[in-house]
Amino acid sequence: MGEVRVRAKLTNAIDEALVRRGMLKPEQVRSYEADALVDTGAVRVALPAFVVQRLGLTLRGQRVAEYADGRIVGVTEPLIIEIEGRDTLEEALVLGDEVLIGQTVLEKLDLFVDCVNRRLIPNPAHPDQPVSKVK
Repeated sequence: MGEVRVRAKLTNAIDEALVRRGMLKPEQVRSYEADALVDTGAVRVALPAFVVQRLGLTLRGQRVAEYADGRIVGVTEPLIIEIEGRDTLEEALVLGDEVLIGQTVLEKLDLFVDCVNRRLIPNPAHPDQPVSKVK
């Protein structure tokens, strides 16, 4: 199995909220287009520091990341992640040198990994929109 990469649009969720409240112009919303690595072994989203800075996100806390050295990494304010026309709100760990999409985003967007064709596909049971599992 090869790696799966996907185009992901990342948007500062606070900027978007300020636009809805009339406190910011739409053209001022900070976003970033990424060629993201899909990692089904990762639970969370990871963003490199330069992407966090470009999006204008601040850190809202810290988490212990499961590294051999037990390092502590920053956690961002919320961002909107859009993949394949579906979007969700998420916070991200600040680490690494590329955008990494983990399991939580895949679950919330109801996307499956097609390992043979190395791409993401909508859940065949819900091809038109994501459906959240609540039970």
